[in-house]
Amino acid sequence: MQTNWENMELQKINFKQAKFFTTVNDLASLPKVNQEIAIVGRSNAGKSSLLNTLTNQNRLAFTSKTPGRTQHINYFEVTEGVHLVDLPGYGYAKVPEAIRNHWVGLLGDYLQFRKQIIGLVLIMDARHPLKDLDLQMIDFFSQTEKPLHIVLSKSDKLNNQEKVSVLRDVKSAVTQYGFTNLSVQLFSSLKRIGIEELEVKLTEWLQ
Repeated sequence: MQTNWENMELQKINFKQAKFFTTVNDLASLPKVNQEIAIVGRSNAGKSSLLNTLTNQNRLAFTSKTPGRTQHINYFEVTEGVHLVDLPGYGYAKVPEAIRNHWVGLLGDYLQFRKQIIGLVLIMDARHPLKDLDLQMIDFFSQTEKPLHIVLSKSDKLNNQEKVSVLRDVKSAVTQYGFTNLSVQLFSSLKRIGIEELEVKLTEWLQ
């Protein structure tokens, strides 16, 4: 006879049933939810593509025609009380520096103090990982002692040797921030690489 815990382990989260829940543009308006997985990354790192691929919905997350222009925090409900949170992209060069700094501060406060976050998915272009603002986000989140999963997007652009190197180098660099629950994976929305690995990791966090 299986225990309740064993039954829980067998449950698989169906991310394909995700649906839009709400959008807010400041931390004071964040909704009351049970659990949320935050998803963050530089503008054009592939955040919207990852969300659309994970949920198998082409238009769940919209790719902005003017990246870096929105401060909105978008919530997608996976199941009752459980949400994926799409955070504003950061680092877009054409946005004035004062606005960029404001967004980074906003994201930093959210990542450090939002108690409902159970883990952070940080998306970086596999060809250009660990930019200064990526490291700043990692530093913000490291203080929470919550799990971090780094997704190296657009990995189809790398050869096999480059894939091995970037996985090793990124994990080595981020380990120095003291994470006890850290994972890194390759991902490609175009080639649909890494979807199952991502599903398994997020399911692990939720259960």
